[in-house]
Amino acid sequence: MTKRPVEIVVISDVHLGTYGCRAKELLKYLKSINPKMIILNGDIIDMWQFSKRYFPEDHMKVIRRILKYVSADVPVYYLTGNHDEMLRKFADFEIGSLKLCNKLVLELEGKKAWIFHGDVFDVTMQYSKFLAKLGAVGYDTLILINTLINYFLVKFGREKMSLSKKIKQSVKDAVKFINSFEETAANIAIEKKYDYVICGHIHHPEMRMIKNEEGEVMYLNSGDWVESLTSLEYNNGEWSIHHFEQNEYPETTDEEELKEEKMELKDSLDIGKLYNAILK
Repeated sequence: MTKRPVEIVVISDVHLGTYGCRAKELLKYLKSINPKMIILNGDIIDMWQFSKRYFPEDHMKVIRRILKYVSADVPVYYLTGNHDEMLRKFADFEIGSLKLCNKLVLELEGKKAWIFHGDVFDVTMQYSKFLAKLGAVGYDTLILINTLINYFLVKFGREKMSLSKKIKQSVKDAVKFINSFEETAANIAIEKKYDYVICGHIHHPEMRMIKNEEGEVMYLNSGDWVESLTSLEYNNGEWSIHHFEQNEYPETTDEEELKEEKMELKDSLDIGKLYNAILK
């Protein structure tokens, strides 16, 4: 399959290790592109709900695919989020082309992009982490129920629905929170003279210009790989939101899958050699 060239791809809120994670779809997307740089903008591995009893092969394949980019010397930035906040104490750790950071500033054709997960703007995260973690479990349960409902909807020839999106759209406080989050990030970015501010965290893909009395900034959010199945892509000086569509990605045969697995195993061994070489 011919891979689509992408200068920069930004992915966030994958939540590997949870039932809601759409690892199969993400894997298909990653296999379809040839990026020059990858930015993983937080909550890639869900350490809040991590369990040895649940970490499917598809989730591990996503990690191996990311390591494959590292072994090919593609710059990969892993920016920490709230669900993988345990990694924050290792900020600025590097191995090969993989770098662990809390935030990132990129110079893009004379413009500055400020990239971070965004949980710093979440009051619940700052003052009641227990409630935030409880909410994460509730959200994962809602996704499971939604999956069952969609199974029967498809069986009866009906369109799928998203319970969480309906809740977010119908509850005024949820809409208010999203707007407040976006405006807060934009206002600080304008104050710091950035041209782009790029976040994740709220699972709401967005790209819009936000203005205030001091100026304007392009606000972008990469969405998630639980429901939205979106990423941000940068090409030829422009950002866009890429929406995953199942019918755009043909199913691979067993033979192709076996070939891929052999290549991934080789890449994993190469990463091990690279890691040992750096430690020496």
